Amino acid sequence: MSARAHAVAAPWWARDDLGYVNGRLHLAGCDVAAAYDEAGAPLYLYSVARVAANLARLKAALARTGRPGRVFYAMKCNRFEPLLARLRGQCGIDICSPNEMDRALACGFAARDISFTGTGVSDRDLDRLLAQPDLHINCDTVGMIRRIGARAPGRAIGVRANPARGVGYSERLVYAGDDVTKFGIYREQWGAALEAARAHGLTIRTLHFHVGCGWLDPQLASWEAAIAEGLSFLDDLPDMTTVNIGGGLGLPQTAADAPLDLARWAAVLKQRLAGRDVTLAVEPGDYIVKDAGLLVLEATDVEVKRDVEFVQVNGGFNLQPEPAHYDRPCEPVACAPSTFDERAWRPVTVSGNINEALDVWARGHRMPPMAGGDRIAFLNTGGYGAAMSSNHCMRGDFAERLLG
Repeated sequence: MSARAHAVAAPWWARDDLGYVNGRLHLAGCDVAAAYDEAGAPLYLYSVARVAANLARLKAALARTGRPGRVFYAMKCNRFEPLLARLRGQCGIDICSPNEMDRALACGFAARDISFTGTGVSDRDLDRLLAQPDLHINCDTVGMIRRIGARAPGRAIGVRANPARGVGYSERLVYAGDDVTKFGIYREQWGAALEAARAHGLTIRTLHFHVGCGWLDPQLASWEAAIAEGLSFLDDLPDMTTVNIGGGLGLPQTAADAPLDLARWAAVLKQRLAGRDVTLAVEPGDYIVKDAGLLVLEATDVEVKRDVEFVQVNGGFNLQPEPAHYDRPCEPVACAPSTFDERAWRPVTVSGNINEALDVWARGHRMPPMAGGDRIAFLNTGGYGAAMSSNHCMRGDFAERLLG
């Protein structure tokens, strides 16, 4: 390959709405570095077009399952109000707290289009949720079923089961595996859950389970086994109309990751639900918004310490916790590379401005020569970034902007 051809090779993450234009990174037609300069602070950018494309792709896959389908966007992934307003009418919304319910209602979602699945739900939480009779509630514990029954006998509910099998992008993202987790009702408690519902005249309309997050094709076989175990709870639910399989569909986060094969995903569901007269619901967050967003930061120092070159930036794991807490990478990309010839690039450690040892964005990541003042975009930060941010070290300031 010639030097010229090498210099213009498209990076693995490039697509129609994300790539370099005249040597500068653009997202949805926006010059990323210029947008950072205008904001004057760490900046999240979200592409409406990419969100719409991801949602459309998922809806098309649902249609191939042969069952009526429903998407509930998981608000905990990204609760930026302009984004929620754009999703209204395109899908339902999944919430996990009364405050999220209030935000969904304020953004125009009808209560009938809101599905609640939460854990550690207090009596005060239940009172707020039950004030919306059209809101769907999935019960996470036997005690929650009893408390709803005492407050709203005869109500329709959902039950969150734990199939004791799960899968995720990393071990930290498995929600129903070998380790006992707090999520849902295990088989050993299933009889008590059904009896609690009967005792209060509650009708179980939805079976819900969520087995993990971020899985891709290599994990599909394990995911199918978890789905099969989850669906085994159906035989005890004669009034059930909906199966909600949760979210967790992954997107590529490194050059080694391939896009999830949605045709294969849909084929598994079609086979497993054959003969079941049910609506199939999913509640993805990441799949819809993760690769639609990026976080733009500024390099503050570039310095070699022993044999490691550090590129330090003005934002850390308090703005996007996933690399530090869940081993999920957020690809650092130079907004205006000094060279596109990757033969001149070198491995660096990109670290943040939080005074904690785990505040590292990437280790051994190849980048063009960097200098203080350069802008860096961290890809795949549209989900579980701003929504999970904190003010640790009082460095929590950032801006958000919706593009399109």
